[in-house]
Amino acid sequence: MDQSGGSGQPRPDDKDPTDPAPQRAPGNDAPDAHALQPEPDLDSSAADGGAGNGATSPHDPQPKSPRPTPDGEPAPHPQEPGTPGHGHRTQAHSHTEQPVQGNAKARRPARREPGGGILMGRPFGVPVYVAPSWFLVAALITWVFGGQLDRVLPELGAARYLVSLFFAVAFYASVLVHELAHTIAALRFRLPVRRIQLQFFGGVSEIEKEAETPGREFVLAFVGPLLSLVLAGLFYAAMQTVEPGTVPGVLLAGLMISNLIVAAFNLLPGLPLDGGRMLRAVVWKITGKPMSGTIAAAWFGRALAVAVLIGLPLLTQSGALGSDAVDNVGMDTVMDALLAAILAAIIWTGAGNSLRVARLRQHLPELRARTLTRRAVPVQTDTPLSEALRQANAAGARALVVVDADGNPLSLVREAAIVGVPEHRRPWVPVSGLAQDLTDGMRVSAELAGEELLEVLRATPATEYLVVEETGEIYGVLSAADVERAFVKAMARPSQ
Repeated sequence: MDQSGGSGQPRPDDKDPTDPAPQRAPGNDAPDAHALQPEPDLDSSAADGGAGNGATSPHDPQPKSPRPTPDGEPAPHPQEPGTPGHGHRTQAHSHTEQPVQGNAKARRPARREPGGGILMGRPFGVPVYVAPSWFLVAALITWVFGGQLDRVLPELGAARYLVSLFFAVAFYASVLVHELAHTIAALRFRLPVRRIQLQFFGGVSEIEKEAETPGREFVLAFVGPLLSLVLAGLFYAAMQTVEPGTVPGVLLAGLMISNLIVAAFNLLPGLPLDGGRMLRAVVWKITGKPMSGTIAAAWFGRALAVAVLIGLPLLTQSGALGSDAVDNVGMDTVMDALLAAILAAIIWTGAGNSLRVARLRQHLPELRARTLTRRAVPVQTDTPLSEALRQANAAGARALVVVDADGNPLSLVREAAIVGVPEHRRPWVPVSGLAQDLTDGMRVSAELAGEELLEVLRATPATEYLVVEETGEIYGVLSAADVERAFVKAMARPSQ
């Protein structure tokens, strides 16, 4: 396939099979004098050269179109699950994937440091954050566990709350170990990990790429509950060395039980829990289709959410969980129902997000820079706009690249800026006055596709990007509006 380089020779027509607007495809015959003007449905932000709204993240509860935000900042990530796109949450925890791979010729801008609370450290190079919601849960654990200590060790007095706070911190340290198990496994499989976040009801390991095989998916999910079981065993062994009625004995018993609960809960077979990821891996292995595994595990997760919502309060009332049966409706009953509702909501939402993210990932490979790129013609900086449009129309091109005397690209003529120039003034307006200077982030490789392409567009918000071959030659211009339309069209297709 030919391409346009510094010599100004346009590449042949490369019809974009995903372009929902055929009149904008690079191969249209003899476009009219307004060929470079945007479609009527482009948003008004294009008028000032700003980008459209809605960067896409596979961790978003509602996948949005992949265009950058108008203020020049990359769109927030979910999984930012709460974007539990994929799942490790240590009472309902999740991991999400977003591959971040470099490109040899089109340099990628440095990624912004992911936020998410207070940075606590970087074990294995992965930042660990404590979300503000953790402090609320820590206070709740301190209050509840302090009430239990008052019955078991009444001689502690007010000091029981200090002991309870220590328990809360130690419990979340166990959660961190659980998440580090997922992280280490992911790094072992060469899957990048964006961050670990300790938050309300557990922790989240945000893994930026999906496991390549069902076996790795199973291992990646199983190591978390396995480490929780190992910790429970270690705390049990330590209990044998202390008196049961002492502060160390009570703390060790509490940590043993809490880690057993974490392991058992996360082994339940429904997304976004680890057990759901394990079920997904099994169905994936049997059917050979990762999407089939996701659908099965997500529906199990929704069924699990309903079971938790109804079953947990009933079990508590019956005394099956180790407490005395309660006949009247009091504060404890209300708290049990509230806890069940929160857990059910987390599981139900996580299952739904997992389905959406899986569907997103299934269609993202259809977004390819090479097929979405518009044909471009290079023009000198002092070329009048009318002459540049004439050259573009003659070549069947849809974009203009301003180059220097040696044919090196300097800037891109903004499509929206052309609209603002009346036809009678175009012979007197040089293209350089309508162009946006190229930055490193605005040069993208023609080989980019899927999540990697979206990651590059999010990193440097713009309305147009210069697409280059691996040799550095100009391939064409990629419009953020074209990517958005192709994304929406791909998401509208049914899953296979």
